[in-house]
Amino acid sequence: MRDLKTQLTSGKNTNNLKSTKGKMFGYQVLGFGSGGTPYVPYDINFLVVGGGAAGGGASASGGGGGGAGGYRTSTQTEIVETTITVTVGAGGSVGTANSNGTNGQGGNGGDSSISGTGITTITSTGGGGGGAGGANDGAGQDGKDGGSGGGTGAYATTADDVGTGNTPSTSPSQGDNGGHMGGESYNGGGGGGGHSEAGENALNNLDGGAGGNGTANSITGSSVTYAGGGGGGNATTSTNGIGGTGGGGAGATNNVGNAVAGTANTGGGGGGGYTTAGSTLRTAGAGGTGVVILSVPTASYSGITSGSPTVSTSSGNTIIKFTGSGSYTT
Repeated sequence: MRDLKTQLTSGKNTNNLKSTKGKMFGYQVLGFGSGGTPYVPYDINFLVVGGGAAGGGASASGGGGGGAGGYRTSTQTEIVETTITVTVGAGGSVGTANSNGTNGQGGNGGDSSISGTGITTITSTGGGGGGAGGANDGAGQDGKDGGSGGGTGAYATTADDVGTGNTPSTSPSQGDNGGHMGGESYNGGGGGGGHSEAGENALNNLDGGAGGNGTANSITGSSVTYAGGGGGGNATTSTNGIGGTGGGGAGATNNVGNAVAGTANTGGGGGGGYTTAGSTLRTAGAGGTGVVILSVPTASYSGITSGSPTVSTSSGNTIIKFTGSGSYTT
């Protein structure tokens, strides 16, 4: 057996260290050598926003605004050589009502999520579609349930059957309820729910309800608001429902034209539509796509991604923004 001096000068690792992508693990023996730098786990911050829902179509009345995609955050300790799979939810498709409002509910948004071995799966549910407005009492539709709920369409059977937010339930809540229509015989649709507040109720024949506001987040280094609900449509020439902060689209009226889509990569809900008795079509707005953002200490960033995320840096962190599905390997 070679003597200890030979071992220490032979260039071989006598400290039984294992290196994985520059992360040093191991222990020292006999008190010799530096032992390398011990690996210290680090935190990854996540923002996961589901796709926003579309507003409801309408016949001679206002459709409900689409609910925002669910909004969730998470901080998790990195596990060595974990591949984090990212799914980004699509925005919901527009509802186009027939003469009775039937089948005109806006489409729900798609779910966004993160998952991987050794981490807690986080799923933010897509927003609930806005209810279609009907041409007469009882012909409108309720908003759908989702991350945030859709607003009720005008002329629905009951004014308070709104889309329920935070469905399925998470803690903290991922979103709020949609708003009510103005009344069983009124033209305004309720606003879609946002993350931080419910959609506004329509005010009788005067306007569509505003979309609920979203929530600001500074994971990218700048404050950006996400997950606002879409505004309700209104059949009169009065005010349409404005979109909630965080990408919610405004609803339609006869005098302002078509509803506005939710903003892409915010999870905003689309505005509710409107159609006159004379068939002047004011289409509802589609939901905005969701987004998933990771913040990793720059010193620990591996650079291994798929799906073409946008990568930037801020205050010692590397920001990985996914606007489509992909992955990050630690």
